Amino acid sequence: MAAEKLQSRVRQEQIAQAALSVVANHGLKALSVGAVARRVGLVPSAIYRHFKNKDEVLDAAIGQIGWRLSENVAATLQETRDPLERLHHLLLRHVEQIRENRAIPRIIFSEDAYSGHPERRSKIFRIIQGYLASVGEIIREGQQQGQIRSELDPECLALLFLGMFQPAGILWHLTDGGFDVTRHATRAWRVFVAAIRTG
Repeated sequence: MAAEKLQSRVRQEQIAQAALSVVANHGLKALSVGAVARRVGLVPSAIYRHFKNKDEVLDAAIGQIGWRLSENVAATLQETRDPLERLHHLLLRHVEQIRENRAIPRIIFSEDAYSGHPERRSKIFRIIQGYLASVGEIIREGQQQGQIRSELDPECLALLFLGMFQPAGILWHLTDGGFDVTRHATRAWRVFVAAIRTG
């Protein structure tokens, strides 16, 4: 029974990842059970063994976005104990994620994703709030260690941190990858760290 549950969870993750791939390549309107099934190499009926409909598949894809954000934070915390280095590594991870997966802005900034689904809007809000709380905690650690100016509000700095890559991600998306998000992040980091660092 445990093995069956594991296999089912793995398959659900594959389906959610396939949904992100469909959205990344063709947009949210192209998302369908059939399109996801083709991406995974299954017949549509196999998808229905794991999800009731396209909406559940999209919810699972959004769950994957939340999982990736959490994994970014967890991996960064393992890499270094230095708060400023953690913030820098986290920024670089987001730039990589933007470049590798166009589905994220296509879902988060699409009204089609939320129309008739207020709970989905709330879910994405909670994902982002949780991420901001993690960034705020890194900033507080930096303040406690004397690396980040103590008079600055951690919640405000977390939002500013998000602003280093979120608008850049939108521009990258709108220009089909023409906007140099890596160059922007490099320049933005220099400004950000100079503004928050002590001394």
